Amino acid sequence: MDLILPAAGLGTRLRPHTWTKPKPLVTLAGKTILEHVLDRVMPANPEKIVFIVGYLGDRLQAWAADNLSVQTEFVLQPEMLGQTDAIIRCRDVATNDALILFPDAIFDADFSHLAESEADVVVFTKIVEDPSQLGVVVLENGRVVRLVEKPQEPISNQAVIGIYYFKSMPALYAAIEKQMALQIKTKGEYFIADAIQIMIDEGAVVHAQPLEFWEDCGNVEALLNTNRLLLERIPGGNEIRGDSVIVHPSIVDPDAVLERSVVGPHVSIAAGSAITGSVVRDAIVDKGAMIKDANLVHSVVGARAIVDGHGQAISVGDASTVRL
Repeated sequence: MDLILPAAGLGTRLRPHTWTKPKPLVTLAGKTILEHVLDRVMPANPEKIVFIVGYLGDRLQAWAADNLSVQTEFVLQPEMLGQTDAIIRCRDVATNDALILFPDAIFDADFSHLAESEADVVVFTKIVEDPSQLGVVVLENGRVVRLVEKPQEPISNQAVIGIYYFKSMPALYAAIEKQMALQIKTKGEYFIADAIQIMIDEGAVVHAQPLEFWEDCGNVEALLNTNRLLLERIPGGNEIRGDSVIVHPSIVDPDAVLERSVVGPHVSIAAGSAITGSVVRDAIVDKGAMIKDANLVHSVVGARAIVDGHGQAISVGDASTVRL
């Protein structure tokens, strides 16, 4: 099985943090989003990882070179024309079965038995209250018979969450070619839901696999919420470090410096950071950031950023300086 990771998007909802890094390399709960995703996929032993890149794709390529031992391929999507415009660019490098996963969310899933599935396609889903910003599946007798992207009418609350398994990638590429020939788009873009619908109409068996845990990381609010949920899974209690207190649940890298500070609960602090004379709660602090004499709540501080003063809630990108 190959693993295809579409990661060419601009990540506009996570700015300013995605001005300097692609969204999969944004951090939470002690790791990048991409590391959290791969922790959940690598037990299935993918033979190859295919990254679809665009904006800041060189950063992903450098990260992969430093962190991955599995075979990797990089495919360029030069223009943002939609999901299947990205996926069809993999046809020369992903030719058998594949797991396609959009790496902007954290989930719990077991992919080890996908190759044994009787379905041609497995669509991973989650029950949600408002699916209007997601795709949904409609089921009959246990099979998916219809996919609708961003429905305005509540036809189903079983939302598609951006994880798909295809037993035959050539079959998907053929459906995408038909989709493009017929110009089947939603809001000007080609979506994978429409390509899968073409496969269904031609007789493909599509099953839905519901997940209990799936959390978005697409904007700052969602990122902080998912950070909290992941930190709450970590066992342990409060900790005294020198003249500072770490309130559980939190992750503070051993290489971070704390002086006269209280950090936590729900704080993730990366290596090389320095927190002095501050109170930091419900926050993500990236590598090399410096926070001095500040009171930060519900905040994201980018790598090498400097926050000096008394604040409440901020979202500051890499290499920035904020004096309050």
